[in-house]
Amino acid sequence: MSAPVTSTHIPVVNPAIEHSRLGSRQHSAGGEGLIPIQTRSERFTSFDVTDFEPVSQTDAEWKYSPLAKFQPLLSSTPSGDPLQQETSVRGAATVDLVPRDDARIGTAGAPEDRASANAWSTFQQATAVTIRVDAAGITGTQAGEVIITRSNIGAEPRAAHTVITAEPHSRGLVIIRNSGPAMLTENVEIVLGDNAELTVVSVQEWQDDAVHLASHFAKIGRGARLKHVTVTLGGAVVRLNPSTHLNGERGNVEMLGVYFADAGQHIEHQVFVNHDAPHTVSRVSYKGALQGDGAHTVWIGDVLIGRAGSGTDSYEQNRNLLLTDGARADSVPNLEIETGDILGAGHATASGRFDDEQLFYLQARGITEEEARRLVVRGFLSEISQKIGYPELEQRLELAIEAELRVS
Repeated sequence: MSAPVTSTHIPVVNPAIEHSRLGSRQHSAGGEGLIPIQTRSERFTSFDVTDFEPVSQTDAEWKYSPLAKFQPLLSSTPSGDPLQQETSVRGAATVDLVPRDDARIGTAGAPEDRASANAWSTFQQATAVTIRVDAAGITGTQAGEVIITRSNIGAEPRAAHTVITAEPHSRGLVIIRNSGPAMLTENVEIVLGDNAELTVVSVQEWQDDAVHLASHFAKIGRGARLKHVTVTLGGAVVRLNPSTHLNGERGNVEMLGVYFADAGQHIEHQVFVNHDAPHTVSRVSYKGALQGDGAHTVWIGDVLIGRAGSGTDSYEQNRNLLLTDGARADSVPNLEIETGDILGAGHATASGRFDDEQLFYLQARGITEEEARRLVVRGFLSEISQKIGYPELEQRLELAIEAELRVS
């Protein structure tokens, strides 16, 4: 197992560590002598895992998570050797392995929790994806396309880092496909130059005992547009935390998620959108289905409209369909507004069972109850999967969702 690697070029975001010295206790949900963090933007950040204290179930960012199932990714030193992966590259795009002191690393965001910092402190090399402006000047559809497939990570604790850069005015698509066994903590950085358009899709089809903790950091330039999609259908524990910083005027982000949790499976998302420039737009929509005893999903959506976010237009929603008894969905939307000059901001969340009227309507037309339930769930989830914009992947996900529905 590799020893931790340090870097001299990555700074600690919060230099007043000796003043706070609370590490992840700054995020505490409460307790004697502790003042809980009120907003996501106030969380402590650092690139160094030693700046974070041991994780506790009372920490706000971990209170819904089954800590015992991924303790090795919090308390041990994961291997930082590069992961085995296959890459497919088309058009104006490149994929390279780069050292941890590459200038692109650390530009999109900084770890907010111990698992993310553990990966950052340990990885040896990063996978660097670059989407460029096509030499022929192609715009509109994807001029660069990258598919990364990872299927043989193994059951030992591993750390990884990926940095995706979309150059100004470029158009591209990046898909990360995950399957097989894993005990993985990783960070994914996404940086969009001015007027770039990029779709990033992360697909989790892990085997049943896999554990995957990931933090995605996106920084969106002036007039740039990001579509960020997460799809989770497999794994014992999958915790994906996408964070987006809209720091350029007229930046736009669409964050989509679809997931299906079976018995004993834990799927968690903690989404953060920071409107930090004028006239930015965000749309967040996550939908999931749960079936089986102990199936558990968590969705926490935080939107911050800062003082510089005049003219912001933002909306977030999370909807869950509980198919059986014994399943649980926690859904917590949060909205913080620091300026009164906005176009709109709102959020919605709902978790419930089948709509009896929908089932009755289908059964009245000769469809069996079992098939009617499949149709309702498939339609519920496909609303998200059909927005990916990549027909081959959309079709594959439709088939995977259908397979999940037949396991009951």
